Amino acid sequence: MRIVADRARCAGHGMCEAVAPTLFQVGADGITEPLVDTVDEADKQLVALAVDSCPVQALRLEP
Repeated sequence: MRIVADRARCAGHGMCEAVAPTLFQVGADGITEPLVDTVDEADKQLVALAVDSCPVQALRLEP
């Protein structure tokens, strides 16, 4: 499973980084960036929570 961030849709709210700071970072440009390419089984629930917390739905999970 991997995280996909829609950079055009991201508004830089930082909810993903607040929920999962080891997995997401809002860059200097104000756009979120996933810090991992693939999601470990242990982080699956945390990533799902971060994706769901995005107010502009800029994040999604792909198999």
